[in-house]
Amino acid sequence: MPSSDRRSGSGTRTGASTDERAPLIPILARHVRHVEGKATRGRVGPKDRTRFQVIALLMRSERARIKEDPTLGEPARKELLKRIEGIGNILAHTAARDTSLLNLLGEDVTPGLAARQLRREWLEEAGIEVGPEEVEAPSHEAPLVPAELAQRQVVPPSVLARARANPFLAPDLRPREEVRPRGQLLGWDLMDPLYRAFEQGAGGAAASMPLPEPLRPDQFAPPGQHLMPHQARVLEAVRRGHRTFLLADEPGLGKTAQALIAATVADAYPMLAVVPNVVKINWAREVALWTPHRRVTVIHGDGEDMDAFADVFVVNYEILDRHLAWASTLGFRSMVVDEAHFIKNLSSQRSRHVLALAEGIRSRTPGGNPLLMALTGTPLINDVEDFRAIWRFLGWIKGDQPSPALVRKLEEIGLTPADHDFYPAARDAVISMGIVRRRKADVAADLPAKRVVDLPVELDDAVGRSVRRAERALGKRLATRYRALLEARELPATTIDEDLMRRVAHAELEAAGAKGAENVFTMVRRIGQGKASLAADYAGQLARSAGKVVLFAKHIDVMDTAEQVLADAGLATVSIRGEQTAKQRQLAIDAFQKDPAVAVAVCSLTAAGVGLNLHASSNVVLAELSWTAAEQEQAIDRVHRIGQEEPVTAWRILAAHTIDSKIAELIDSKQGLAARALDGSDTEVGSRDSVQLDALVHLLREALGG
Repeated sequence: MPSSDRRSGSGTRTGASTDERAPLIPILARHVRHVEGKATRGRVGPKDRTRFQVIALLMRSERARIKEDPTLGEPARKELLKRIEGIGNILAHTAARDTSLLNLLGEDVTPGLAARQLRREWLEEAGIEVGPEEVEAPSHEAPLVPAELAQRQVVPPSVLARARANPFLAPDLRPREEVRPRGQLLGWDLMDPLYRAFEQGAGGAAASMPLPEPLRPDQFAPPGQHLMPHQARVLEAVRRGHRTFLLADEPGLGKTAQALIAATVADAYPMLAVVPNVVKINWAREVALWTPHRRVTVIHGDGEDMDAFADVFVVNYEILDRHLAWASTLGFRSMVVDEAHFIKNLSSQRSRHVLALAEGIRSRTPGGNPLLMALTGTPLINDVEDFRAIWRFLGWIKGDQPSPALVRKLEEIGLTPADHDFYPAARDAVISMGIVRRRKADVAADLPAKRVVDLPVELDDAVGRSVRRAERALGKRLATRYRALLEARELPATTIDEDLMRRVAHAELEAAGAKGAENVFTMVRRIGQGKASLAADYAGQLARSAGKVVLFAKHIDVMDTAEQVLADAGLATVSIRGEQTAKQRQLAIDAFQKDPAVAVAVCSLTAAGVGLNLHASSNVVLAELSWTAAEQEQAIDRVHRIGQEEPVTAWRILAAHTIDSKIAELIDSKQGLAARALDGSDTEVGSRDSVQLDALVHLLREALGG
């Protein structure tokens, strides 16, 4: 803290005789002995930790004052410095007993409100007048757009159109500032006790708030869709007025659908969704599925093609920095942060941008109560303090203290951090702010035993353009042959002959081995290469949030890329490939099944698709598509087999805007044949042709104009 008088270290001394050279030292000595005694008995509670920090702060400033005080003679200076050194030694010995205290000794540590108040009390006790700079200054928020990013800000054309379309001045909707309750917790530094409350756990109790039962489980779902009961309970809480959620469900339990429908239930549009790049397209797809009455716009690059009149705006973390200016003034009424553990580092630019936007939305929403949802299966990665950024995003803490709303809940406990029973009750208080955590095992009755979830991703611009060019070239080649056959038969060029189209496609398959020619096999392989790093990145996210993952790929180079991406992310993997000996393969399987450190098994679709048992995982990532439904099912069944105790989810990575999505559709249609023939299903059966031939017919039809 700043000092206006070096003689006092903190202010101006008044009423002190010439012999009272350091009245602060006896006060520090008394308190340091107190803290030492507590550490000896192993009971350094939150209040004593604050006392420890203030002793260190004042000891440093007093040492500096004594060294530079020109009125002190050398003998007096040495005597006072010796006493200061004694206090420092006691602090060091105390920290050696409780090493967590070392974090409070850094010169860059910012004292909390309780520490600042205690410091002021001791200075006044020593007869040192505290100057006006000691009074807590009003906080001045940093500008949303830092100066270094000002030149990077973009204004998409449609944002200007939206502004021109509104002829009215925006009303002042700022909420009245909440006043922190002045109860028995006033003066306590509460953040450390709250973290400790979660570190200690709760005797096996899940960290999930009580959720109400909806009147009907399907009352929130759009026509043709069905919500599971665990999803509907969150939406019922929204309907009853809850507005902040740390939704920490395991992957596969429908967090995206809950967040999107919550905006409808709360009438909280427009919505801003900040998401990882790998799921950006999937968010747009989920909006169309779960809230079909709402418009969605996905922001790419500078947002040239963005629709500023949309209801849901989807932007990825990597480009958020250039969209801060307009996003802060558009009038969002809700904000969702997907994979919210991405913002855990408060010093990162990504975290600061997200938190600044959230604070702006809070300040502009009527009543200061917008819908804010943090979605992550892994809110904690390294330390319980990983909660800090998410809690700040949700408004549960402000700066380094709980929000007034949370303090009120803590006051209602009727205890202080000095009481042992405070901690489980404080944990429940935070959970009631909106922590929701369900595992697959918890809602197994709601889930099918096995399901495939498609996850569309955008390929890198260069790769995506290359693939689309190759698709157009192949379609054009097929169309040229088709039109030549029509001409030879003297048929009109506009004739659509399905049988003839199949013949052209069949001939293309027969010639697919010709050197140098782009064909459906080389094109699909190129798509797989483009998806490799994205699929591996998603597998890594799953591994961190849901445990072990099995990733299947068709080609060795895709497996190599995936393993490298996972290794760079610090995740241990095993590999199951065709060239391995039986012993090598079994060692890899055993490591995946039994070693908790092994996070991902990277497997060949052909070499590992049959005969293996990998049920230590309940999540499968299909990085590349198979050409047959049976091969895909065999791969998933490496996990979905006897011994599996959880529902299995297969995440199928699809390259958006390419033939990849059509191939997935064709594979699914082939499953209908087995379902009808063997399982008694009335599923519609698609074409009896191969997936490759049907894919080529699709490209030909596209080239002929649909």
